Amino acid sequence: MKLAIIGGGSTYTPELIDGVIKRHKRLPIAHIHLVDIETTKLATIAAFAKRMVKAAGLDIEIEFGTNLESGVRGASFVVSQFRVGTQAARHRDELLGRKYNLVGQETVGVGGFAKALRTIPVALNVARTIVQEAPNAKLLNFTNPAGLITQALIQEVPELTTIGLCNVPWNTRMEIAEAMNVSSTKVSFDYIGLNHLSWIRGVQVDGTDRSIDAIKAFRGLTIEKGKPGDSPAWTQSSIDLLQAIPNYYLSYYYSEKQWIKYQSEHPTRASEVMKIEEVLLEKFKDESLVTKPEELMQRGGAYYSDSAVELMADIHTDAGTTHIVNTLNNGAVPGFSDDAVMEIPAIITSNGAQSIKTSAMRNDIDSLVRTVKDFELLTIDAAVTGREDSALRALITNPLGPDISDARNVWADLKKENAGMIGLFNG
Repeated sequence: MKLAIIGGGSTYTPELIDGVIKRHKRLPIAHIHLVDIETTKLATIAAFAKRMVKAAGLDIEIEFGTNLESGVRGASFVVSQFRVGTQAARHRDELLGRKYNLVGQETVGVGGFAKALRTIPVALNVARTIVQEAPNAKLLNFTNPAGLITQALIQEVPELTTIGLCNVPWNTRMEIAEAMNVSSTKVSFDYIGLNHLSWIRGVQVDGTDRSIDAIKAFRGLTIEKGKPGDSPAWTQSSIDLLQAIPNYYLSYYYSEKQWIKYQSEHPTRASEVMKIEEVLLEKFKDESLVTKPEELMQRGGAYYSDSAVELMADIHTDAGTTHIVNTLNNGAVPGFSDDAVMEIPAIITSNGAQSIKTSAMRNDIDSLVRTVKDFELLTIDAAVTGREDSALRALITNPLGPDISDARNVWADLKKENAGMIGLFNG
């Protein structure tokens, strides 16, 4: 069995290798091929991956290179985790938001829009290459903005089985379980929304409704984490008003002014991540290092390997388990089209993900989700057709986007900052 990792030079990759090692009995991968265009980083990551596998006593071939076709050829699974423009582009995205007194972030608002326009053409090329070289492969998309990119992939390359994933649902389950002093394997969520725009409406432990206890536990976690000078955090009153456990990223929508103020006084997250990556890459070069270092948890994406590799293992074994993933709605959420990609619970089999039917969203949740989904569809249309009007309408539809009076200036700056990286708009 072969696993191809697109963006294999990412500092996330050792997380995935660690996950494969831990689950090798259930997911007997014999060949891992890392694909990336950053050859120096790729060589460092590949060498570390080889040491990890050797130390674990496993016979897994690690191959790496820049050629996409040979990288995915014959793969059973392909994981997409690439970043077009590297952290430097992310840094510019964050600054673009700040310039117009908007939230500057890599997956929401104008930053998420810019990242999507850079990413969609590359993601579609990857998907079409997989169809040619490994038509039976399953594509797991972790590339951000994960929900939007997964929507584009399923919409434009429907013949490929694609599932979008995020570590946030997995992390939240771990946190809630720990706070409630129960095993995470016994916890299940009534989870609804889009990637980075989701709510946990209910929590069950061993089939018993423990929603009130879980929300109380989450309130405790947020109050415990909040310290003076920290980024905006959830308060007890805000959780009580929502009567749900919110995805961390909802804070950008519900506390927009606080985030704009906070970001005006702090460096970009991209600049912080670049420093963390420098430290990690130096550690990865250490030939005595054979397990993932603790610093990797600071990078973001904690437990990414657990969510990604557990998903692959359950597909391989036709497990019939439930995962929270980005997949087609197919009637699961009332009021949304079948072809809308949602982040919701789904049954995982060897065929992929089948969404589980649930109740309609509360009106306030429905309104925000519907607006962001419209933004996603406009963004995809802009990327696929090169229509400027779709791009401008996407900007003003986004709840964190610019006023209509600023939209053309934001768009002009975005094109200038991303020259050569935004597909049909490059000219």
